[in-house]
Amino acid sequence: MAVKKGDFIEIEYTGRLKDENAVFDTTIEQTAKDNDIHNPNAEYSPVIICLGEKQIVPGLDEALQGKEPGKHTIELPAEKAFGKKNAKLIQMVPQRKFTENKIKPFPGLQINIDNAMGTVKTVSSGRVLVDFNHPLSGKDLVYEIEIKRIVTDKKEQIDSLLKLLLGIKETKTEIKDNKATIELKAKLPPPMEEELKKKIKELVKLDDIEFTKEEKKQETAKKEKTEAKTPKDQASKENPSPAQ
Repeated sequence: MAVKKGDFIEIEYTGRLKDENAVFDTTIEQTAKDNDIHNPNAEYSPVIICLGEKQIVPGLDEALQGKEPGKHTIELPAEKAFGKKNAKLIQMVPQRKFTENKIKPFPGLQINIDNAMGTVKTVSSGRVLVDFNHPLSGKDLVYEIEIKRIVTDKKEQIDSLLKLLLGIKETKTEIKDNKATIELKAKLPPPMEEELKKKIKELVKLDDIEFTKEEKKQETAKKEKTEAKTPKDQASKENPSPAQ
């Protein structure tokens, strides 16, 4: 069955630069090691995405719609990947900006200046040329991708959204009568919580979402434990032991 917009699918992929055939991203650990891009802090495993939500490269998201589960090779021109190079995003930055932040610039250094990520191109005469384009802009890409399965379990769908949108890897999610109760370790700001509820209800097709805070249950258990001890402690005070 072909996958369509709104479907949750589990995928595994490897992205390469078309001209150099160099791997720049992969979900497969051995492939990362074989191509010297392995990151010991990265999580290498298949990922679950919702098609049409741009949770992957836009052109790839679009190209997967209508594909059958299985392996596919998809070529993306730069404009459908990370965009063409924009000359206006290549700018001269005074070296004092770097000195103020105790940074010694050199070609290839990736930096954050005024909340904009860039790559140092050249350093000369007190000025630094920085490219604020995406590092892969202007590059044609090739993805080797496998659609492993269509994910229909609502709990799995919710967990994948929380991981992608909030970076939460482990959650306690219960679904009953098409209503989900999601336990989080910390309370979300109200606007974020409402937006997240709306998004999950829309994509997972649920009637309602409730967020609970893990600490509340712990506090309740602690309170109940304290109350259970109180009568005994009171009795001990009223009838002290002979040793007292």
